[in-house]
Amino acid sequence: MKNIIKSKIMPLPRADIDTDLIIPADFLTTTDKKGLGEHVFARLRMMEGNFPFNLKKYRDAKILVTRKNFGCGSSREHAAWALKDWGIEVVIAPSFSDIFFSNAMKNGILPIILEEKVVEWIFEEEKEKNGCELEVDLVKQIVKIPGKKDGFAMFAIDSYRKECLLKDMDDMDYLVSQMNEIEKFDKKHAANIFFDTKVL
Repeated sequence: MKNIIKSKIMPLPRADIDTDLIIPADFLTTTDKKGLGEHVFARLRMMEGNFPFNLKKYRDAKILVTRKNFGCGSSREHAAWALKDWGIEVVIAPSFSDIFFSNAMKNGILPIILEEKVVEWIFEEEKEKNGCELEVDLVKQIVKIPGKKDGFAMFAIDSYRKECLLKDMDDMDYLVSQMNEIEKFDKKHAANIFFDTKVL
């Protein structure tokens, strides 16, 4: 992903959104990540005409802002696939399900934990101005919030996952990128490997 993502937000002021709401079970038969975006939040979009993912003004938003415990429920990785395929690159919430948090990172989505009061301030800003734009700087680990006193909020991220996101790598890509170092290690320690033939 890019070092800096600047985008209007997709506001989703609900708590405890589970993975079955993000991508209903009807769409879990595929192993292809492409095309799942059109089914993201399918059930809610069908029931609520004004659901944010139905509204044209939010269509190009890359930053989803929501409430606590996002991604709870089953461990389906399709939830991250669907959001990514829709175009979401960052999800901001006060807390996440651990499994969704991990799946998001592995699929090129940056999950950011901010204090609940900051998240609520963003919702108020969006509502008052009928739109809110944020700037996420992954290198500096800050979210710039226009109009807010001090202007930014810091967020934490594991250094390994940060490197993978910045270089658009998954776990396998990272291992391949370290192949020279792995081979050097193998050669260096190969002579020290001792097999007890009596045990074999």
